[in-house]
Amino acid sequence: MERAEVLKRVVGILTDAQDIRRAAEAGEDEAERPEPTAGVATLLLNEMLPSIRVPADASPQQVAALVAEALGPALHTMVSGFSLAFTSLAMVHDSGRTDISSIEVLQQLALEIEAGTYDEGQ
Repeated sequence: MERAEVLKRVVGILTDAQDIRRAAEAGEDEAERPEPTAGVATLLLNEMLPSIRVPADASPQQVAALVAEALGPALHTMVSGFSLAFTSLAMVHDSGRTDISSIEVLQQLALEIEAGTYDEGQ
């Protein structure tokens, strides 16, 4: 999965989480609330994480090395996405801006990701 797609999915997970929280705070019945983000997050993990083949005679250290090597890049990209979203939201908050909502910050971030602003090597 491309880095930009992971970043967009992370923004989607956070946006869904906000929708759920707003619905709960508004007192909406559970049937009226948006679906929880667990499904979106699980789908992202399933698509991002590679399958790992471990030889039957591998030592625990070899298994750990294989798992770290296989999962490291995918987890790094996902953590980078959540860090980017958090930083974007924190910068707006810390600047004291009240003219933009957190959803709008996430929407702007999604547009920047789509435009390639956060592509590696730029």
